[in-house]
Amino acid sequence: MQISFILVEPAVPENVGAAARALKTMGFSELVLINPCNYLSDPARWLAHASNDILEEAKVFNDLKSALSGFDYVIGTTAKRRSVKNDYFSLPDLPVLLSEKEKNINKVALVFGREESGLTNDELRFCDLVTTVPLKTSYPSLNLAQAIMLYAYELSKITYTNSRTEEINSESFAALKEKATLVLQKVGFNKNTNIYPRFFERLNFLGNDDIHLLHSFCNKILKNEK
Repeated sequence: MQISFILVEPAVPENVGAAARALKTMGFSELVLINPCNYLSDPARWLAHASNDILEEAKVFNDLKSALSGFDYVIGTTAKRRSVKNDYFSLPDLPVLLSEKEKNINKVALVFGREESGLTNDELRFCDLVTTVPLKTSYPSLNLAQAIMLYAYELSKITYTNSRTEEINSESFAALKEKATLVLQKVGFNKNTNIYPRFFERLNFLGNDDIHLLHSFCNKILKNEK
């Protein structure tokens, strides 16, 4: 499972440098930047320390939608509740949730917002799942580099039961979302109904066995409709 850390419009070079250092320390290497500050400046490199290779190899995009192309599963991060999502997943529980999907997802994007304002509601809508760090107090909040360090540390705990050289199951999570979209449309639930987004939010909590089961269910319905 390849996990990429995406930073949306980071404004402080030192934060990007510290993020690179956190990723390398925890065994990650994929850094993606959206409209970043001068992330190759001296201040960024000083904070990156022995992780300048992460900075130099970072992928840069103009917008989040373009950056997310090719990812099977997108996880957003937020420090406060937003009306755009109903379910929020706690960071300490995230490694287990991802481990339970190892046969169905390959590329995971973990998205962090701006230092001052975080992710917009529209950006959170791109995310399959929204997570948050449980804090004892709401203020002062974690800064960007601190949050990335916590996520990198927790995700480094993920363990897998099958070899990562094994191909991802053909019944992937991405394919399930496509099938579920067709099924919902066929039974009359379009994107403007309340149940539509809630259905996809709940899909994110399924493990390998339940994903396989729902694939079979969708296949049966779609086959009968042909």
